[in-house]
Amino acid sequence: MNAERLDGNVVPVGSDDAIDISAVIDRRPIGRFQIGIMILIGLSVVMDGFDVQAMGFVAPSVMHALGVSRSAMGPVFGTSLIGMLIGSLVLGPVADRIGRRPVLIGATAFLSLCMLATSLASTLPQLLILRFITGLGMGGIMGNAISLVSEYSPARKRVTLMMWVSCGFTGGAVFGGVVSAAVIPLWGWQAVFVSGGIVPLLVALAMLTFLPESMQFLALRGRDLHQVAFCLNKIDPSIDAYGNHRYRVHESTHQGAPVRALFASGRAATTLLLWGINFLNLLDLFFLANWLPTIATDAGYDVSSAAIAGTLLQIGGVAGTIAMGPMIDRWGFSRVLVPCYLIAALSIAAIGQSAHASFLLLLVFVTISGFGIVGGQPANNTLSATLYPTTLRATGVGWSLGIGRAGSIVGPIAAGILMELHWSSSRLFIAAAVPALLSATMLIVLSRRKLPAMIATRRE
Repeated sequence: MNAERLDGNVVPVGSDDAIDISAVIDRRPIGRFQIGIMILIGLSVVMDGFDVQAMGFVAPSVMHALGVSRSAMGPVFGTSLIGMLIGSLVLGPVADRIGRRPVLIGATAFLSLCMLATSLASTLPQLLILRFITGLGMGGIMGNAISLVSEYSPARKRVTLMMWVSCGFTGGAVFGGVVSAAVIPLWGWQAVFVSGGIVPLLVALAMLTFLPESMQFLALRGRDLHQVAFCLNKIDPSIDAYGNHRYRVHESTHQGAPVRALFASGRAATTLLLWGINFLNLLDLFFLANWLPTIATDAGYDVSSAAIAGTLLQIGGVAGTIAMGPMIDRWGFSRVLVPCYLIAALSIAAIGQSAHASFLLLLVFVTISGFGIVGGQPANNTLSATLYPTTLRATGVGWSLGIGRAGSIVGPIAAGILMELHWSSSRLFIAAAVPALLSATMLIVLSRRKLPAMIATRRE
């Protein structure tokens, strides 16, 4: 078998028997084979979200068991985020060299082992080290999950499927809360990490058995082409799985290191804008997720009411993720995300104004903010996956997420500093609206560059 690579700026002139991989995926309905792939990938994303949120649920029990204060527990949350940042930057380029499949399976299995090890931690330093190491592995999950979903999705549903799989992260966080509530009273905080470690191990084993590599990746690398034929036959049974085929991939390759290639061939401005959008949005997202309940209690609401506000932020995010996917597939990224970020900016500013006035109004603005900010992050990941070719996709998504995760660290710290300076909730949320406005501005700049990914893939 042979793979015929057709660069995007060259007129295709290959022989008629060359199979266009993207065309086969686009012309066929989404079948059981692809659905199975999405489910496996989605489960790995669910466990990613489970682990990120699990420490928040077990923190009170851990502080009691280890005899540590709130301030001492703070770095435990930060170290996992730093690990995820580094993992995203490192494992994205690795996946573009060796494949999405081995990195995704390895990261999921590594997550399992780290969670099991966390259940054995008996001191705060052990917990700090384990959370950092766990973050390194988690950094390899989301970027590769999004890349692989993209490469098995038809263009007409690509954004929807990528965003729906990304929604598994929030689902995993909710799942973590359910598991924690059930097992901590019976077996202690360690049981959360034991149960959370067993499931991703099973997921990794299932992926090792059933998850295929990206067909485009294999064709571009010219290896294991029998697997390409097998997968295409699953998608379109009319294609002979054992025939001697050639394959067309309408993408250009790159020379040199993947990270350097993010700035080559006119990609520099696109890359920097994507990094800025991710940084600013995750700054806002983690500011809201971490400080909203505290600010609500400072405004005079009880702990239960503050928890409701924090929950509605995530519920709004799930609704935003589910709703935005089909909308972007129909109208394009800029026509959906720019209004969402502008409305989110207004609603974030309004949270501070309504905090002392009406709890119901506060909840409305929190939900709208979650729709745009929390729901917009999977769209940002999807945009990154759409703008880069196969040979750079995992690197592009991984580095966008990695730079963005720097924002997830800066946001809560900056908010804490402003609170120490006695900023009012009104001023805090007005300041928090600025990143959303800047994100919308950067998206407008991207759309003005007339990038293909900013245009809807389906028009009626």
